[in-house]
Amino acid sequence: MVLLQGKRAIVTGGTRGLGFAIAKRFVENGASVTIFGTNEERAKLAVTSLLECKIDNAQNILYECVDVSSTEQVKSEIGKYLEKENKIDILVNCAGITRDKLFMKMQESDWDQVIDTNLKSVYNLTSAVIRTMMKARTGKIINISSVIGLTGNPGQVNYAASKLGMVGFTRSLAKEVGSRGICVNCIAPGFFKSDMTDALSDTQKEAILQKVPMGRLGDPKEIGDAALFLASDMANYITGQVLTVDGGMIS
Repeated sequence: MVLLQGKRAIVTGGTRGLGFAIAKRFVENGASVTIFGTNEERAKLAVTSLLECKIDNAQNILYECVDVSSTEQVKSEIGKYLEKENKIDILVNCAGITRDKLFMKMQESDWDQVIDTNLKSVYNLTSAVIRTMMKARTGKIINISSVIGLTGNPGQVNYAASKLGMVGFTRSLAKEVGSRGICVNCIAPGFFKSDMTDALSDTQKEAILQKVPMGRLGDPKEIGDAALFLASDMANYITGQVLTVDGGMIS
C-alpha cells in the first residue's frame, strides 16, 4: 500500500542519518521530497539515492542549501517553495547538532549553536509553513526530538534542553492548530546505528546496549517507518504526542 501518493514534504537534516531514512521512506511511498541541508556534496549523494527510490515519474526530489537556524534564509526558501508547489503537506524538522561538554566547561557559543540549530529551526520552518497549512485545513508536522530530552544526559545540557523544548513546542502547537486539521507530533529516538555509533569502542557500545531492553541499536529505517505512519492518513486523529522509538529505554 502506497501511503503518501501525491504528497509534498520538506525534511530538514535530510542529507544523512535519520533525516535521510525518513526522506527515503517518504519517497518509497510516493511523496515528492525536498531536503534542506548545508553540505552540498552529501546532499548530491542523498538526492541520487532518493531518485532511485521513486515509484512515480511525477515525484520531485530536490535539495536546497539552507541554514535552518537563519530565519531569513528559511523564509526565503519556503517562499520560493510555496510559489512553485502552492502547498506543503508534510514538514519534518530533523536538523540537529551536538556540542557536548560538561556544563562547567560549556561556552555560550556551544549553547547558542545547539539551541539555534535544533530548536530555533523548528520555529523558523513551522512559522514559515503554518499559515499555508491552516488555509488548506490539513498538514502534518513531525519534530524529531530525542530520548535525551526526556531523560537528560551528562555533558548534554544544551542538547537535552533543545530536544525537550521541541516536545513542549509540539504539544502546545497541536492544541492551537488541531481544529484546522493539522497534526503536530514528536518522535523521540533512542540509540541508532550511525557514523557516531560505528566509531564507538566495543566497551562503549556494550554500555549503551545495557540501557536498551531490546539489546540492540535501532535501524534508521525504524525511525523512517514511525515518521511514515505519522505522516500518513493512518495518523489523522493523532496529535500532540511523543512517540519514543528506543527499544524500551524509558519504558
